[in-house]
Amino acid sequence: MRIGICDDEKGVRDGVAGKIREIYPEARIKLYRSGAEVLLDGNLPDILLLDIGMPGKNGMDTARELRRRHKDIILIFVTAFRDYVFQSFDVGAFHYLVKPFDDCKLAEVLQRAEEQVEERVKLEEAGNRRKTPSLMVTTGGRHVVVNLEDIIYAEVFDRKVVIHTMDSDIEYYGRMKELEKQAGDEFFRTHRGYLVNFRFIRKYDSNTVYLKKGQALMAKQNYREFVGRYLRFIQKKGKE
Repeated sequence: MRIGICDDEKGVRDGVAGKIREIYPEARIKLYRSGAEVLLDGNLPDILLLDIGMPGKNGMDTARELRRRHKDIILIFVTAFRDYVFQSFDVGAFHYLVKPFDDCKLAEVLQRAEEQVEERVKLEEAGNRRKTPSLMVTTGGRHVVVNLEDIIYAEVFDRKVVIHTMDSDIEYYGRMKELEKQAGDEFFRTHRGYLVNFRFIRKYDSNTVYLKKGQALMAKQNYREFVGRYLRFIQKKGKE
C-alpha cells in the first residue's frame, strides 16, 4: 500500500510516518513538505494524509485541485483545525483526523481506507477481465472460451482451424476469415492458412514469421503490408 503524508512541519511528517510504519511495516511512504509538492507528483500514493494549515497553497485548496485530476485518491485530513470539517465533504474526504489523535484511531482509519483501496482494485481488475475480447469455440464436444490476447497464431489444418496458445492447441471447425474479423488490428493474415498475433512475433523475413511458439508462412504478396502494419503496431505500443 502506498501512503503519502503532506505537512509543512518535519516533526509531524516524521512522527506520523513512524506511527504508520508500526501499523503497516510494508507500506511505501512518501513525504511532502507542501501542497505544491503533492500537485507536482506524477505518481501519487493510494492514500494521502493531508494537513490543512500550510503556507502557500493550503490543504483544502490542494485537495480541490487533486480531486479534479485524481478522483480515486483517498484523502484523509490531519489537522488541528476543526473549522474545515464540513468543507472536507466537498472534496470527498475519506476522514478528518483532529490533532492530537491516538494511534488506535489512526490504525482504524487506515484499515478502512485500505479496504476501500482493495475494493477499488478488485473492481478495476474485474472490469479489465470483462473488457478482454474473447471467442467461444466448440472442440471435442465442449464449448471453450479463448481470450484473443492469448492466441499466438492460428492455422488451417485438415479443414479445421487450429489456435495455438502458450498452454494449448485448440482445434475446431470454423473459417479463418471469421476468426480474422474477430481478432482485430493486433493480428495479421500472413498467408491464407495463417493468422499471427503481433504481440508474439520474435523475427520475420519474406518467407516466414517466427513466433514465441511456432512459426507461420508468409505469402510474398502480403509481405509489404505486413511490415507496414507491424511497424505501426510497434510504434503504438512504444507510446503506451
